[in-house]
Amino acid sequence: MARTKEFDPDAALQAALDLFWARGYEATTMSDLVEHLGVGRASIYATFGNKHDLYMKAMDRYLETRDPELVEELSTPGPALPAVRALVRRFAAEAATEGERLNGCFVTNSAAELAPHDTAVARRVELSWEQVETLLYGALTRARAGGELPADRDPRALARMLLVLLQGIRVVGKASTDPGRVLDAAEQALGLLD
Repeated sequence: MARTKEFDPDAALQAALDLFWARGYEATTMSDLVEHLGVGRASIYATFGNKHDLYMKAMDRYLETRDPELVEELSTPGPALPAVRALVRRFAAEAATEGERLNGCFVTNSAAELAPHDTAVARRVELSWEQVETLLYGALTRARAGGELPADRDPRALARMLLVLLQGIRVVGKASTDPGRVLDAAEQALGLLD
């Protein structure tokens, strides 16, 4: 007779995501996961696989719960440029807020720590960035078609610039104690949309 799980796998996955997000992959040991999740090592392996498998599942969870917010923000009918501006300002405000900034963005953290030598992580990072770039491109294309953005502006190039800015905001916000860096950078970049 099969034993029933004595823990909630969904809650354990969220707890693993939180721990990886706070510490990173390399700094998180299986012992840390056992302690933080309150689940035995054998149960973690049986449910999620090894540490890397668990990290990938945590990354997928992050992408499932974070990226849909962007879709909603940038795909709402009506003027598009206010949504783009609000998104950039939200990223900057989060990066400048003490509690938010210390963890940074899970995708950005994964890109810096693992993507250069982990193809599975690199694929997920690239897919996430492609989605953000596509959403920004769509919003900026709508903005140009609606007369919100000057006709001589290239929506693809602006989308790429904003993607790089957003990722940079996350990195600088995580490491800097001066919130003005990210807030000023965001406002200067938004000036390119005028």
